[in-house]
Formats: sequence, structure tokens, C-alpha cells
Amino acid sequence: MLSQQGQVWKVCKACGDPKAKPSYLIDKNLESAVKFIVRKFPAVETRNNNQQLAQLQKEKSEILKNLALYYFTFVDVMEFKTVNFDLTKNYLDLIITYTTLMILLSRIEERKAIIGLYNYAHEMTHGASDREYPRLGQMIVDYENPLKKMMEEFVPHSKVCVTTFHRFMMPCEYLSLDAMEKWIIFGFILCHGILNSDATALNLWKLALQSSSCLALFRDEVFHIHKAAEDLFVNIRGYNKRINDIRECKEAAVSHAERRKFLRSALKELATVLSDQPGLLGPKVIALFVFMALSFARDEIIWLLRHADNMPKKSADDFIDKHIAELIFYMEELRAHVRKYGPVMQRYYVQYLSGFDAVVLNELVQNLSVCPEDESIIMSSFVNTMTSLSVKQVEDGEVFDFRGMRLDWFRLQAYTSVSKASLSLADHRELGKMMNTIIFHTKMVDSLVEMLVETSDLSIFCFYSRAFEKMFQQCLELPSQSRYSIAFPLLCTHFMSCTHELCPEERHHIGDRSLSLCNMFLDEMAKQARNLITDICTEQCTLSDQLLPKHCAKTISQAVNKKSKKQTGKKGEPEREKPGVESMRKNRLVVTNLDKLHTALSELCFSINYVPNMVVWEHTFTPREYLTSHLEIRFTKSIVGMTMYNQATQEIAKPSELLTSVRAYMTVLQSIENYVQIDITRVFNNVLLQQTQHLDSHGEPTITSLYTNWYLETLLRQVSNGHIAYFPAMKAFVNLPTENELTFNAEEYSDISEMRALSELLGPYGMKFLSESLMWHISSQVAELKKLVVENVEVLTQMRTSFDKPDQMAALFKRLSSVDSVLKRMTIIGVILSFRSLAQEALRDVRNSYIYSNTVAMNVYELSSAAGLPCEIDPALVVALSSQKSENISPEEEYKIACLLMVFVAVSLPTLASNVMSQYSPAIEGHCNNIHCLAKAINQIAAALFTIHKGSIEDRLKEFLALASSSLLKIGQETDKTTTRNRESVYLLLDMESPFLTMDLLESCFPYVLLRNAYHLSSVCKLFHIGRVIICTYCSY
Repeated sequence: MLSQQGQVWKVCKACGDPKAKPSYLIDKNLESAVKFIVRKFPAVETRNNNQQLAQLQKEKSEILKNLALYYFTFVDVMEFKTVNFDLTKNYLDLIITYTTLMILLSRIEERKAIIGLYNYAHEMTHGASDREYPRLGQMIVDYENPLKKMMEEFVPHSKVCVTTFHRFMMPCEYLSLDAMEKWIIFGFILCHGILNSDATALNLWKLALQSSSCLALFRDEVFHIHKAAEDLFVNIRGYNKRINDIRECKEAAVSHAERRKFLRSALKELATVLSDQPGLLGPKVIALFVFMALSFARDEIIWLLRHADNMPKKSADDFIDKHIAELIFYMEELRAHVRKYGPVMQRYYVQYLSGFDAVVLNELVQNLSVCPEDESIIMSSFVNTMTSLSVKQVEDGEVFDFRGMRLDWFRLQAYTSVSKASLSLADHRELGKMMNTIIFHTKMVDSLVEMLVETSDLSIFCFYSRAFEKMFQQCLELPSQSRYSIAFPLLCTHFMSCTHELCPEERHHIGDRSLSLCNMFLDEMAKQARNLITDICTEQCTLSDQLLPKHCAKTISQAVNKKSKKQTGKKGEPEREKPGVESMRKNRLVVTNLDKLHTALSELCFSINYVPNMVVWEHTFTPREYLTSHLEIRFTKSIVGMTMYNQATQEIAKPSELLTSVRAYMTVLQSIENYVQIDITRVFNNVLLQQTQHLDSHGEPTITSLYTNWYLETLLRQVSNGHIAYFPAMKAFVNLPTENELTFNAEEYSDISEMRALSELLGPYGMKFLSESLMWHISSQVAELKKLVVENVEVLTQMRTSFDKPDQMAALFKRLSSVDSVLKRMTIIGVILSFRSLAQEALRDVRNSYIYSNTVAMNVYELSSAAGLPCEIDPALVVALSSQKSENISPEEEYKIACLLMVFVAVSLPTLASNVMSQYSPAIEGHCNNIHCLAKAINQIAAALFTIHKGSIEDRLKEFLALASSSLLKIGQETDKTTTRNRESVYLLLDMESPFLTMDLLESCFPYVLLRNAYHLSSVCKLFHIGRVIICTYCSY
């Protein structure tokens, strides 16, 4: 019966949907033919070659093929009508099913067109009409108004129906209220005469009319009771009183809101008791109460869903229940208890059946005055079946099956209900009650899942998707209800129970809908939790920001002014609140925004953490994973967002401030583990490791790429432009006074504390990427330097061997080109390497707790460099320069160019003396034009190049020192003050610390006295380390 209703419902929905409707019904070319068939239905003359039907000739085979399913669905309805009508068993359900089918059939507007088209195609193909067509066509015509026709048909059956209503005996404690209302409404509409003669029937009729405005025919198809009943009775003479009853009952509708309120409280108490004492599920009264509670709650939820979707908009507020999620949640909790503690119930009822029910039933059978042989055999089998039960069967996990016993009882009822039966069940009501009780007890043993479906199935939500989603949104909007939001995904597990094995094609459609809705609900719950967490993180970041050192200046200033009694600022200016004020409460009733966010989050997290997973159509969903996934995505976006990088203005947050915000964010995320059982460390690992790469898993830029780009393109570019200088004494880059002030303070981004913060944010992988990017820029500069060397290769080759011939060197120097460019590029390289050394030192400081030894072996240079340890030969620079090898130049030629590059730099140093910016500053231990960085550039470039070409680094640097000292000593003989204005400052470039050169070698090439005089003139006292003796170069102590 369910399958037939489902097929008719599908045809009804398909014909009501323009996208799903059979194409022949909307084809413009066939429109006239369809109208002709509908107009002449069912007597359509096909033998005359009617021009209106000519177009159908071409489509007859396709029509037969595609409309067969629709046609034979109607035939099945006709067969149901003619075969099952005389059956008396399950009589009330048969009446309702029959009525429902006919009403659904009448709602298919295209039924005549479909049947007529199919029969025409059949006749054109086979030469004769389908054999079922005459009866089917007549039924369609007769049931244009189905209820009116059935009222006429049921006149002979009124007595049977009335008797059934009065004598029907069955357990109805957990029977669906919706089913009973259908029996009453449809039964008394079809057999309306009883309403005028039976006060009990009239009272039931009025109660049903007051309870509901519409009844479910099948799934989302409803029947509007009052209008339909009034339309039917208005044409019956003498029914004015019944019509008035209908109108009065419509106005005096029962309020279901109070019922739901009571059920929420009752189910909550029942769920709480069973959570604490699950053993109470055993006793039969408690088990019955559980299924009754589930049934009552199910009826009220379905009532609300049905009426909310089918009532006028003006009264829509009357059918909104913002607490419906709570009722559904407690239903799911009771269902979970029944599933979890099923063995407890089995154990109890197995003992009850064998120890009590079998004994009582045996006594009742023995006391029967008349018991025919067949009935006696069935009764004896009942007693024997129950007596053979034992607890050991439950402990051994044996599968029970009492379906045969229940079927025998069904047969016995049929045998004893017919006229002239030797044993009349109506005369032995105690036996009937006892057997009904026993049947319930057997279901507690072998059919718990089926009982849950019977009493608490809410798969109807599958067909009310819009209302379902609306209820879910209302639940999330109300913080007190958000803890019950998990009920909506759990409801999706019900959907497959509405499918039928005779309609397998529905499974995929309903299954897909259950998956999509479950996924959507869990995703929305995770998003809501993520948004709450984000708001909490924002608040905590704001509080953490108040503790930053930059905010204490105003407080210190106020304290100083207060001490000196100076009045500053405007009168009436509000005093700035100190950090921590937000934690001071005058009373417990004061609730801050942060309190509200935490409360809402704890409620929602309870829901997310309620079940570890759920199975929907053989797919497993894990609510916590949804939250984890959203937290990873939001954490990633938040970290990048907190950099506040502006590409247009090249502004970016200080690393230390970003680190403070990230730590505050992580502290909040760690607290989530108190609400939900998720591994937040996994979130940190996934997100923070991605941030150490150039791009994250979604291809978006990370903080590593943003900060690398900013330091290279903004800070270091301004150094090259002469707006910033590297101060070795401060170990930071500092802004220089210029006409156009920079928008940022370089020192605030490059001092040791900021570099340490940057190292902690980027980690070794991120710092490695930063180093590689720096090395790429250095390799670009080296490539340009090599081009300049190639341009001057002949001159440099001669100068390399003529450093002891002053006149020849002077003449050759004049032939050199691009001298300033060489020095500028080498200075840029030195600046980049100085910045990298700051980064490496910061990384080493951050990683000190992980790396104990600072000793570096040659074979672990790359690993040591990645950890921030100093290396004599920079492996990253070696790798970067190695990639520059040209195929057109031999290794010997490459080596020669590397040697000449050192020569070029050495002979170019004297030109720096004429530069105004080359003045050495003792305060910063360097030069404002950054030429003090040349020493680092020369050391590192020489070490890398001659490691690549397998040359002697010491020999090449000795050669460089000889050429440089020779060139610098010559400027001591110059008389032009402009050329030699910063001669002493340039001399200090040779005071370079090199792991490959000794101080003795420097003395042999360039006298110490000149360096001491240079420092003296710069008013600085510098300490030189010569062996184990420390000599003061200024005071000679």
C-alpha cells in the first residue's frame, strides 16, 4: 500500500513540476492532440484519421515507452480498488489508504492526457486498446470528485464501518495521533450518517476538527479538513447543523503550543533519569512511557511542520516554535538510550515473557469454555515459544525473531472475528488484551529499531526542506537553543526509513537530499562556532594590544606631569582606561560582550561535541572535523589579515605586534579544547607550517611571502636609495634625515627584538625562504658585476700584476669604466648580507633552546645555516651563485672572472674617499652610505665564488688585500683635499673581520698606525685583538 501511495505521489509531483513533466504534455506540436484526447476522454475515436491526432503517429513508440510507468500506476490504483475492498482485516487503514489514493489521483491534472495518449499509441501500435483501458477510463471519469463518489460507494458499508469504529480493539498507547485523526475524519466523511445518530461519534468528530486544520495524505500532500467537509455537507439536506459544527470547531482550534511545552519538560526529565539510571529502561512501564513520549512528541512536531507549511501567511506567527529543536533533541536522546541499552531491555523482557506472560496466557487458555483445535494449537505454540526463552540467549548474542508468532496472532484475530466463529474474541476481551501486551513485549526483544521507526520517525522533514532549513536557522539565531542544533543533522539519519523496497528509484534521490542537508547543517554549525571564536579572538587581541610597550608612553607621561604638577591636554579629556579594567565587576549580574560570546560558544560546542560521528545513507559524518576544518581556514586568513599589509602604501604590521596577536589568537584556540574534543595542536601544525611556505595549500600568499616581499622591496630598496643606513652599533637599520620622510621607521622593523619576532613567526623554513630570496637578489647583483668585469677584463688583468707599479696603475685605473657601479652593487650586496646576518642571529636566539652547540662542521653547513648558526662559507650563497654558471664560458674563464672581480673592487676603493657620505661615524660604528658593509660583501662573495670554483679563498683574499692596501696607500700622496676628504674613513674598511685573514697579514700590507690614526681622527677608542694581548688604539694601553 505504501508503495502504491508513493508511486501516485511521484506521478502527482512530476506532473506538477514543469521540469519533470512528460515532454508530450508540454510539446507545442502535440498541444492540439492532447486537448482533443482530454475533451473526448475516455471515448477517443482513433480509427478515423483525425488530423488533430496525426502528429501522434510519429511519436507512438516513444509515448508507449515513456508513459508506461504512469499508465500502469493508474492501473495499480484501479486493481487496489477492486481486489482489497472486501477485506476486513486492517479495515481502517484500508479505508484511509483507499481514500488517500483516490484524492491523490484526482490531483493529477494530466491524468486523462497521460492515459489517453498511452492508449492511442497502444492502439496505433497493436491495433487494439489496452485491455485495462475501458475500466481505467471509467474510473477516472467517475472519480472526478473522489470524496463525493466514495460517499456513495460506502453507503452499503456504513454498518461495517460503524461496527469497526466501535469494536476495533488494539493497543493505542503509542499509536500515531495523525493516524487516528485520519480514521475519524475520513471514516465519518464517508459514513457521515452516524454523526446524526451517535453522540460518541459526533464527539470524536468535533475533537478531530478542533485538533487539526489539515491532514497528511502522503508525505507533503495535505488535505484541508474544514473546507473539504463543508463543501461536501453543504449539498446534503439537513446538514446545516453539521456545517455549523465544522465552523465552530475551526474557530475553537486547540492550542498545540502548550502540548509541546509540556512534552519538552517531560522528555527532558525522562532523558535525565535514563541517563543516570539506564537500568530503568527494563521495567515495562518505563519502556512503554518512553515509546509513548516519543510518539506524542513525534505527532506534535509533524503537526507543527504540516500546519506551518500550509497555513496563510497572516497567521504564520501562530505556527512558529523557536524551541522545536529542544523537543527534537530530547527525542534523539531517548532514541539513543534505547539503541544503546537495547540488551538491558531484551534481558528484562525475555524473563518477563517466560516467567509471567507464558504462565498467565496458559491459565487464560485453560479457562476458555470453548477452544477449537486450530486455535488451541496456535495458543499452545505461543506458550511453548515464550516458555523456551532464557537470559542465556541474550548473553550469547542470539538473534530473536518473533515475527511468526505475531503473524499467528494476526491470523487468530481474523479467525475469531468472522461471523459464526466458535471462539469469538469479542467475548474474551481479557485474552485479547493479554495477547496485545505479549506482542508489545516481543517487540521489545526483537524489534526495537522498528519500534523506534514506528514511534519517532521524522523522515517527513525530507519533503519539507524549506521549513526544515528555516527551523535550523531559528535554532542557531537563539543562543539558548543552539545547544540543540545537532538534532537537525541527526534527523537526516531518519530519511532513508521513508523509502520502500518496491520504489528503489527513490533511494538515490532521498539519499542525496539527506547527505546534502546533513552536510549543510554541520557546515553552518561549524561556521557559527568559527565566527564566535573569531569574535572572541578579536576581543582578546584587542586586550593583548593594550599591553604593548607603545601604549605605556602616555601613562608614563601622565605620571611625570602629575609628579611635576604640570597640566597638559584639554580639560575634560577622558582618562584612558588601564588594561585589566574589563575584569573588574561590581556584581555578578554585569555581563560583558566577551561573557556573552563565551556562553554562546559553549552552548554551540556542546551540540558539535554531542556525537563523535553519525551515519547517513552509509556515509559517516564527524561534526568535530567540520569545526577543525573551519578553524584552520579562519586561522590562516586571520594570521595573514593581522599583518595589515597594504600593497598600495606598503604598510605592514611590526613582527612583534603580529606575534602578540597570534599568541593571543592561539590562546583562545587552545581553550576550545575545553568545549570540544578536537586536537587543536593539529590545527596549529597545519596552519603555522603552511605559513612558513611561499604559498598556502589554497595558493594564497602567506606571512612568509608578505614579510619577505616587504623587507626586500620596501626596507632594503630604501637602503639602496640612501634613505636608510645599517648601524652596526645598534644592530638595526635606521632612517636617515632626508627631504622626503619615509612612512615607516626602519628601526622599528629591523632591531633585534623585531627580528626575533620575525624568526619566531616564520620559523626555520620561512627564514630559509627569506634567505633564498635575499640570495636571489645578491646573485642578480653578482651577475651584473660579472658583466662589468667582462667589459674591463683586459685592464683588470694588467692591474692584477701591476699593483707595485704606481704610475702604471694610475694610467690603467683611468681606463676602467663603471667604477661607481661596482662599488654601489657591492655595497648593496653587503647591506643584504648584513640584514641576513641579523635574521640569522635572531633565528639562532629563538632556537637556542633546541640547539645546544654552536660548533659547525664543514659537512653540516647547510643544516647549521638553516638553524641560524654562523658559517664561514654561506651555503645559501654558494647555491645561489652556483646556478649562474654559463654554458658558453669555461670553468677556467669563470674562475678568472671571479678573481678579476676581487681586483676590480680592490682598485675601486680609493674613489670612496671623495664621497661626502663616506664619513665614518663612531656612534654607529659605520658610514652613512653603508660602505662599511663592503667588508662583509667581500668576505662572503669571495668565500662563495672560490668554493664553487675550488680555488684558495685565503690566497684570493690576500691578493685582494695587497691590491686594496696598495690603492689606498696611494691616496695618502694625493694633495687634492676634495679627493681625500674622507681618506681616514675609507682606511677603516680594511679593518674587516675575516675568518680567512689574520691581523699579521693586514700589518704586512697596511700599517696599523694608519688605522690607529684613522680611529683617532674619528674620536673613537677601538680595541684590537692581537693574539692574547688587548691594545687600546687610542690611548695605547
